[in-house]
Amino acid sequence: MHIGLQHYLAVSMLLFCLGLLGVILRRNLLVIYMSLELMLNAANLALVSFSRFNNKLDGQVLVFFIITVAAAEVAVGLALIVALYRKRQSAHVEDLTSMKL
Repeated sequence: MHIGLQHYLAVSMLLFCLGLLGVILRRNLLVIYMSLELMLNAANLALVSFSRFNNKLDGQVLVFFIITVAAAEVAVGLALIVALYRKRQSAHVEDLTSMKL
């Protein structure tokens, strides 16, 4: 059996939908954050797949920059979640309104 572009895109779509469900259905900020990262990785998988099957490196270079920006995003996002947890002893979405000035 030959694994083609359709297989990679199907896995990417499945991962993206799973992440989207996690964002929509969950209340815990850590789970929502992990689901967002899963969606980002699904998009990265699609970019790498297109890049590989078109024999160009453009998509792979773009994924490298996306991963770099995502690392900075993780640091800022986790800092916000830790600040919320220290203030309210909870990491639920409903507690975000307490962070307003």
